[in-house]
Amino acid sequence: MFADEPARLASIKSNLERRARIFSLTRQFFQQQGFLEVETPLRMPAVAPEANIVPLLSEGWFLCTSPELHLKRMLAAGYDKLFELIHCFRKGERGRWHNPEFTMLEWYRAGGDYLQMMTDTAQLVNYIARGLGLGSRINYQGQEIDLALSWRQVTVREAFQKTAGWDPVSEHDPVRFDTDLVTKVIPGFAHGRPTILADFPAPMASLARLKPDDPSVAERAEVFIGGLELANAYSELCDAAEQRQRFAAEAAQIEQERKQKVPLPVQFLEAVSRLPSCGGIALGMDRLVMLFCGAASIDEVLAFTADNA
Repeated sequence: MFADEPARLASIKSNLERRARIFSLTRQFFQQQGFLEVETPLRMPAVAPEANIVPLLSEGWFLCTSPELHLKRMLAAGYDKLFELIHCFRKGERGRWHNPEFTMLEWYRAGGDYLQMMTDTAQLVNYIARGLGLGSRINYQGQEIDLALSWRQVTVREAFQKTAGWDPVSEHDPVRFDTDLVTKVIPGFAHGRPTILADFPAPMASLARLKPDDPSVAERAEVFIGGLELANAYSELCDAAEQRQRFAAEAAQIEQERKQKVPLPVQFLEAVSRLPSCGGIALGMDRLVMLFCGAASIDEVLAFTADNA
């Protein structure tokens, strides 16, 4: 494997050069929008307890799975527009679209919501495309995609009823949900333009607030382009009691399934009551680079992966 390393690195040089340009354009976009770029810790005493995310340990602490908790603590302290490009770590995530260490872009707006974050995402992606000299049309894995077209928005209920024949809002089945999302729903999205999948079932709210007029769904949305899941946006939950209850339920599930006690992020929970109404989003930078490089695998846009570090 090591003997082939020079050839492998040489073969992806143009992708790595484009990656650097994409990161530069991303920073330019947010600076022009008046966002402050910040740095948050890579090691922390507690992460958000999520049953489907396994953190990596570091001398009794945890490597960052997301900068969300720290960025929200800054919002609670009075900051209004923040963004960060950060390395995150999640155990066991390795595959065509995954590496245990990856780069996340997160940004937050005081006064925003999940729909505002979708608008930001469309503007960011189009800004990068123009900066790369691509205009609004790109080709990803044989698909012609027009980024300037209105990004189609469909609810989870509508998408699953149409392509999978059931309603995950009224019937909670997370295993079936994940399977059908990958095998039926995403392949059913319209080709040629980005798609926004919105209004997830309440049990999948994570750190998002529920819709005031329909608490069976959460104000959460995900962006898909060319079959790639790129970003996950929330209207952020600002109810401290509800957030503590959700974390406690997740921690209990983790303890039952993994036989592992999970500390709650106390400082974050104390800050939630001071959070302004806000929107937040996490975008996978490696996948964004894949999109603009036409790459089929995350390995084509990383100099080193878990397999050759």
